[in-house]
Amino acid sequence: MPLFDGYRRFYGQASNPAAAREFLAERFRRGDSTVFIAESAGQAVGFTQLFPTFSSVALAPAFILNDLFVLAEFRRFRVGQRLLAAAVGFCRSAGAVRVSLSTAVANEPARALYEASGWTRQADYDVYVLKL
Repeated sequence: MPLFDGYRRFYGQASNPAAAREFLAERFRRGDSTVFIAESAGQAVGFTQLFPTFSSVALAPAFILNDLFVLAEFRRFRVGQRLLAAAVGFCRSAGAVRVSLSTAVANEPARALYEASGWTRQADYDVYVLKL
């Protein structure tokens, strides 16, 4: 829970462990989320969360890697790369045709991690959002 709350704070949200816990619990109850956790000496130091979706064009499952967060003091130990590899392996085993993610344009460390791990920035699609 502290990692998920830290992730939310990283993106400018106020700390709210109770609401974050309920959000995750609901994802697990519904089975609409897969989370991988990295540990060091029994301490959770990073996580990534996947949400399933589908490709109508490919007629196949796909995933959205919605969250990736590693505690600052563990960011130079390949924790993020290992979490990405675990997530991609899971998606492949599920028969997914792709995994997509988005990150803040200013989040240069994350962008560097994704590109070093073989992810490519899509220049042929625009992403639109309608905030509700």
